[in-house]
Amino acid sequence: MPHGAAPRLAALAEELLGGPLPIRIRAWDRSEAGPEGAPVLVVRHRRALRRILWRPGELGLARAWVAGEIDVEGDLYAALDRLAGLLWERGPDAPRPRPARLAAAARGALALARPLPPPPPPPEEVRRHKVRGALHTLRSDKAAVSHHYDVGNDFYSLVLGPSMVYSCAYWHEDGTLEDAQAAKLDLVCRKLGLREGDRLLDVGCGWGSMVLHAAREYGVRAVGITLSREQAAYARKRVADAGLGDRIEIRVQDYRETADGPYDAISSIGMAEHVGSQRYGEYARGLHRLLRPGGRLLNHQIARRPLADEEDYVIDEFIDAYVFPDGELSPLSTTVDQLERAGFEVRDTQALREHYALTLRRWVANLEARWAQAVTLTSPGRARVWRLYMAASALSFEHNRIGVNQVLAVRTPASGDSGVPLRQPRWR
Repeated sequence: MPHGAAPRLAALAEELLGGPLPIRIRAWDRSEAGPEGAPVLVVRHRRALRRILWRPGELGLARAWVAGEIDVEGDLYAALDRLAGLLWERGPDAPRPRPARLAAAARGALALARPLPPPPPPPEEVRRHKVRGALHTLRSDKAAVSHHYDVGNDFYSLVLGPSMVYSCAYWHEDGTLEDAQAAKLDLVCRKLGLREGDRLLDVGCGWGSMVLHAAREYGVRAVGITLSREQAAYARKRVADAGLGDRIEIRVQDYRETADGPYDAISSIGMAEHVGSQRYGEYARGLHRLLRPGGRLLNHQIARRPLADEEDYVIDEFIDAYVFPDGELSPLSTTVDQLERAGFEVRDTQALREHYALTLRRWVANLEARWAQAVTLTSPGRARVWRLYMAASALSFEHNRIGVNQVLAVRTPASGDSGVPLRQPRWR
């Protein structure tokens, strides 16, 4: 075994992965190994190795990252891109170590880590005891939303910018993030065919940007619902400051508790990922009931690629533990199927995958430019969670591992008159 922690780590990793490492490693003893000029994975403490040995896979790595025990020096996107092929995209034909070599590698790792119990998970990790069959209750969904969104409005303002829109923007050739977010909100309003006096429900209204845009630009009366008290307080202040309190109401309310239809239109932007497969039919049927006949739904939702056997779907450990507890992604085909089963007529779908990659890169740039302030507003671990999550997500969109789609659906009445023009305008 080579001398120094980094050469030993590189040799162990190459044994397990069946090929050369595409990144460089710098260990806690200042030793280095790996290709010159490559992004550097900095292993600051042997605690990181203990975490990975006690919890192999993504969660052990995530804990070490959040705790600051591993870091990347150089281009984070390049490092994640190279590591993805080794850790997250290894196909069934990838080389596998022989049992004897695997055992030898394990002994080497144990000797290097000094097999003490690992430290407890970072405080940013979700603490919960899941009860089988109890996912996506009113209580658990409220707790999950609070974990993700109630981390400080000032922190989100730093990342998202003045638009305070936490979903995919709609980009042209150039323009600012704020321009692209305004274009996305207007795209949703145009697809919904909003007119003055219409009644709009925005499900998962966030900090109120959609209802503010719709009321100000299209003259609608709007209700925004969210499970985050911090978001609601921020949105209500924005509404008051805009002088639109007579046209906009912000509620802390679950979509399952909303029963004051009919609405002329419903927008659901970046919210359905929280619903879960167990509840999606209930979600779709509930929105269908809240619409008047002829009313429109715009469902904006992240999607994953379909699997040969959907029973093989596993929620990402890092995302589940640190970002979106209990969040689930479904293929676009599943979403369309559920909406149709609920009684909707699906009239249009638009893929915005590349737009979300561009949006995430802008958010990461905002976070990195004001890193010290972000750490002060939350915690070093929380800021590290968001940097890794957003950068890795940008790459996932760029490489078509995930996508995002807008689905326009209508509660078409028995007469069959959908109210949609024979020739729909091109969405620009």
